[in-house]
Amino acid sequence: MGATAIGGPSRMSVAERKAAGKAAREQAPRSSHAEWGPARDRPDPIALLERQALTRVPELVPVRYGRMLVSPFTFFRGAALLMASDLATTPDSGILAQLCGDAHLSNFGAFASPDRHLVFDLNDFDETLPGPWEWDVKRLAVSMTVGGRDRGFDDKQRRKIVQGTVRAYREAMREFAVMENLAVWYARMDLEDALAAYSANVEQVKRAKKSIVKARTRDSMQSLEKLTATRNGAPQIISDPPLIVRVDELVQGSSRDELVRQVRGLLDAYAASMPDDRRALLDQFHFADVARKVVGVGSVGTRAWICLMLGREGGDPLFLQAKEAEASVLEEFVGASRYDNSGQRVVVGQHLMQGASDILLGWLHVTGLDDRERDFYVRQLKDWKGSAEIEVMLPKGMEIYGRLCGWTLARAHARSGDRIQIASYLGNGEAFDAALAEFSETYADQNERDYEALVSAVKSGRIVSQTGL
Repeated sequence: MGATAIGGPSRMSVAERKAAGKAAREQAPRSSHAEWGPARDRPDPIALLERQALTRVPELVPVRYGRMLVSPFTFFRGAALLMASDLATTPDSGILAQLCGDAHLSNFGAFASPDRHLVFDLNDFDETLPGPWEWDVKRLAVSMTVGGRDRGFDDKQRRKIVQGTVRAYREAMREFAVMENLAVWYARMDLEDALAAYSANVEQVKRAKKSIVKARTRDSMQSLEKLTATRNGAPQIISDPPLIVRVDELVQGSSRDELVRQVRGLLDAYAASMPDDRRALLDQFHFADVARKVVGVGSVGTRAWICLMLGREGGDPLFLQAKEAEASVLEEFVGASRYDNSGQRVVVGQHLMQGASDILLGWLHVTGLDDRERDFYVRQLKDWKGSAEIEVMLPKGMEIYGRLCGWTLARAHARSGDRIQIASYLGNGEAFDAALAEFSETYADQNERDYEALVSAVKSGRIVSQTGL
């Protein structure tokens, strides 16, 4: 089945949708999701990574490998293509939803809603596409196991975390199944309310509230202080190669002037992708500076730019991030996106899955100085963004965090997929929860083998890495 149809709520009655969900157990018994074993013709994981590198900025590809080499956990973060290839060989119920495509635990976090509340939600949609809802849940569950191993948690602790995460997904989906359509659409997780509901540990709540206060300082004004210096009376982005490189260090002379002219024109193209009210807001800012910026782990090497815009009398900063959007890693396995522009694919998927989205989300298509055409999506660089400190989590903390992620992912799927069918398929029991706990351990073993393959590829010289960045 291609990716053009989500397979959301149909004209069937509620009873018919419940029956269809239960019938899907015949196609893919819930216990079958425990199964994992690499296919005989499983692609070479390093070859898949090398294939991805072909379209990326050559001098940044070693940085990507260097970040993936830090641990099996950071490798997992960059291995969405590898897992998509593997998930395509696993059972699925045949029920589709809009997928994140890379729903690991570090791709959830806090950010500001348009009404200026701090909300918890998915925050990365580079791979979003319609597909089997199980794929997102499996990637999230495995990330909990891989993250738990990284923290040194034992088997029992990891299993409890994974089963709690999947149970939160299952129970939330059953709650959404009985809700009215608009109520599902309006549902979101305000972070402070979530902390009160999910955690009875006073110290954990105190630490989390400190993180909330810190997140509210992460905005364009903080970015102006951290990323710029005053030159000739105006702020300019500070170069910090290779992570941040000013445009005049990438190209000089007439090429630099041409690139700046292109950026100005592209801002107009980006504005055209947004509603009129957002365009009116953007019109109150003017372009000041632009630089290339390295982001993430899996995204390293794709082209990403930060653009400084200034509002009232040269102050009132707005930092925008334009990030290259390529075809989703899922497209090879579920069919091509219905959108010709991959940036539009990302933005539409984000709006479908998030409870509240950045008001300045947009997309554009560009022809670069190298005459190659590329798609981008644009968003604010920072707007009260915060993320969990996975590296210091204790088992109980990760268990709570997993429950937040499980609820959030269920809400995201319930907006586009047939929540009644999915809930009926999952049922009241723990069969699916237990199956994914088992799958997560065996797939985490596979992830470690793939990580060691990357280590060996670097040692042999097949792969060049740059660490410490």
